[in-house]
Amino acid sequence: MIDGFLDLSWWQLTLVVLGMTHVTIVAVTVYLHRCQAHRALDLHPALAHFFRFWLWLTTGMVTGEWVGVHRRHHARCETPEDPHSPQVLGLGKVLWEGAELYREAAAKRELVQRYAHGTPGDWIETRLYARFPMLGIFVMLFIDVALFGIPGVAAWAVQMIWIPFFAAGVINGVGHFWGYRNFQSPDAATNIAPWGVLIGGEELHNNHHAFPSSAKLSARWWEFDIGWMYIRLFALLGLGRVRRIARKPAVDQAKSVIDMDTVKAVISHRMHILANYAREVIRPVADAEFCHSERNCRRLARQARRLLLREESSLDALSRQRLEAILGRSQVLATVYRSRKQLQQVWERTATSQEALLAALQQWCREAESSGIQALQDFARSLRGYYPATG
Repeated sequence: MIDGFLDLSWWQLTLVVLGMTHVTIVAVTVYLHRCQAHRALDLHPALAHFFRFWLWLTTGMVTGEWVGVHRRHHARCETPEDPHSPQVLGLGKVLWEGAELYREAAAKRELVQRYAHGTPGDWIETRLYARFPMLGIFVMLFIDVALFGIPGVAAWAVQMIWIPFFAAGVINGVGHFWGYRNFQSPDAATNIAPWGVLIGGEELHNNHHAFPSSAKLSARWWEFDIGWMYIRLFALLGLGRVRRIARKPAVDQAKSVIDMDTVKAVISHRMHILANYAREVIRPVADAEFCHSERNCRRLARQARRLLLREESSLDALSRQRLEAILGRSQVLATVYRSRKQLQQVWERTATSQEALLAALQQWCREAESSGIQALQDFARSLRGYYPATG
């Protein structure tokens, strides 16, 4: 039994272990995250229970606890009440102690009960999975040793550290500290692609925070969400049904009037609107302002764009000083920065009537078109053609 029932070579064992950890990643991203926490899709009961059983074996995580902690993270993101924010706790602590932070949050029963509504509460969940979470881990150890012999202990160890490091550490840590951002979500979430095979698409973390209820995490043509690939496969096999995905606003080039469809598009697709504003207004204006007179214009323009796009609440004292210096030296940048804030205020008026929202958006477009800034004028004109995407 030294080599186990399968008697695998070292490279065969490596491939099998990588395959097993990949199943665990798929279970986390498809079942725990997108299905249970955000209700972005429905899974066939048989497939859902397989994922529950597999996670019991390979992680000992309880569905309700994981969902409760994750929903708390979204509700209190980047605040002292966030269970695992590197912006608050520091990158090193979340990266290397992410699993401990998860267990600490999961032990708060009131927190879990408040946020874990809708998660499984059947007999096997309450009497086995939730009651004896560590039992599954030891069952997995027995299975690994029986299949692979003594090397099965190493295989089991890899399985046990996979989720604590990559999910609790890398995604919750690096995914809120370093990377690129497609959308200006009101937090520090970033995309850290391309690690999709290892993390199941969860590396597209900024996209997820911009559209939490979307079953699909990729947003750019070159981004690959392997979790979405599996979701599409499950749907084709009748094992899943997608409920929601993030859609881009539709544009009608012939539409030239700001109407209620425009207002609905701006509110429903505000993350795309802000991304378009960054790409079509802030980027070209910043480049033009810095690159006609500065030798190191690319570096300065890049720094300016980062500061102009960040939420004021997320800026430290030094960043605020730099932003004020940039706005003080360029009236044009000050105008496009102020226009961006005013555009955000349109959809932040949640208690305002639709007629007032329409009037505010019309006023914003009039001011943008009279600004004398070509990029801002072009954006305001293009905004007239927006209408809500359907389907």
